[in-house]
Amino acid sequence: MPANSYKRLTIAKAADLLFGTAPHPLITRHGLVLGGGLVYPELNFTLPPMLVEQNTLPEVRNQYRQIITGALQRAVELEAPGLVVEFETLPPMTENAAWGIELTRILLDAMEESHSKHGLRTVLRITPNDTREMERPPRMRDGRFYEAMIQTFNGCAAAGAELLSIESVGGKEIHDEALMMCDIRSVIFSLCVLGVRDMRFLWTELNTIARQHAVHCAGDTACGFGNTAMVLAEQKMIPRVFAAVVRAVSAVRTLVCYECGAVGPGKDCGYENPILKAITGFPMAMEGKTSACAHLSPLGNIAAATCDTWSNESVQNIKLLGGMAPTCYVEQLIYDCRVMNQALSDGREAALLYRKWLVNSDSGLDPQAYVLTPESSIAIAQAIVAAPTPLAAGRAAALTAVQLLREAQAEGRLKLHARELPWLSRIQTAVETIPSSEAEFIGEMMGQVDVTKFSPGDYNL
Repeated sequence: MPANSYKRLTIAKAADLLFGTAPHPLITRHGLVLGGGLVYPELNFTLPPMLVEQNTLPEVRNQYRQIITGALQRAVELEAPGLVVEFETLPPMTENAAWGIELTRILLDAMEESHSKHGLRTVLRITPNDTREMERPPRMRDGRFYEAMIQTFNGCAAAGAELLSIESVGGKEIHDEALMMCDIRSVIFSLCVLGVRDMRFLWTELNTIARQHAVHCAGDTACGFGNTAMVLAEQKMIPRVFAAVVRAVSAVRTLVCYECGAVGPGKDCGYENPILKAITGFPMAMEGKTSACAHLSPLGNIAAATCDTWSNESVQNIKLLGGMAPTCYVEQLIYDCRVMNQALSDGREAALLYRKWLVNSDSGLDPQAYVLTPESSIAIAQAIVAAPTPLAAGRAAALTAVQLLREAQAEGRLKLHARELPWLSRIQTAVETIPSSEAEFIGEMMGQVDVTKFSPGDYNL
């Protein structure tokens, strides 16, 4: 595999890893400067429980019109400086690309109208779901699911969606079982061999689409890997320290999209984004307490410490007492961003103090939060860029995370349950058995994993 493209950190000091500011901000068509000194709300939404099929399309269209109209109106009323809108397609909308493209146009039309009438600056992120896994074993580089997904990206970009993202799933065929077995070697094989290879293939394709339509590759996320680990840890099915190490390693996989041309903002459910921001200097979306509508997490405040857009994950269009849920959530996001932007406007010391509160309120209570402190993110990022290959980077990220957690627990900066402590040594011992040669590691793992769950040829194996 090619060596890592990033050889040094773009943000090398923890004090410079801050919300609202990125060394390489992204300027959108409407003039939003993401990472240029303000944090912008990023609204993510989905349908209420309903079927998405040909005969329900009229209602689906109405749902999305209602969602975007209510959200834009509230953003105007609260004088938001701008709004990022994320449209995550549902599987039928990617399988039938014309549906996803039509809904994209509905959203963009409403956003353009709001800009014309009220001056609200907006940008649309389109995130087709990775439907390749809907076949068993998945076909990662061809087939009807892959072709429809690429068609969706092409059509939505042509329609005017300016930011392209995906929660890609390459390597997940092995990773799910690896999590349940707490098998860190298989986790690293999944993320740093299979995942890296799929990311390089997929994001090379997406970069071609982005260039063709003069839009931006924004970023991927290891949601199906790191967030799955987080949810399992929250349910006490796997150790929290194991999930924390998985999060650190997942950054190696997600980094590949930036090596292939992505420029941010990294997608919200990539909690590995602080590590990636330190490496790349690109703006990053994050989600935390406002994503409780989609999943619970121990990262409610610390996630905001380094964000450039602040998201709610995905909320269903259901009626709450205050109004429709997406409208209520855009209000919450706007108010959160107001506080962060006020801290930024009051100067660097004020912003760093507010960041300190966000970090310290979470970091001592859960290892998954601790590995995302600015200091930890910088340390893990440095371990990744110092490594010569993705496999070496995954190994280094895991060992660095173990060391950070061990030191923090010993010094009283992190509370760990007694049953968690032995896992640090188990993880370290297992990681240290991974050979430096990728070919040797692949040879070992291909004799251990269930090769009927994936197509080795799709990973150049």
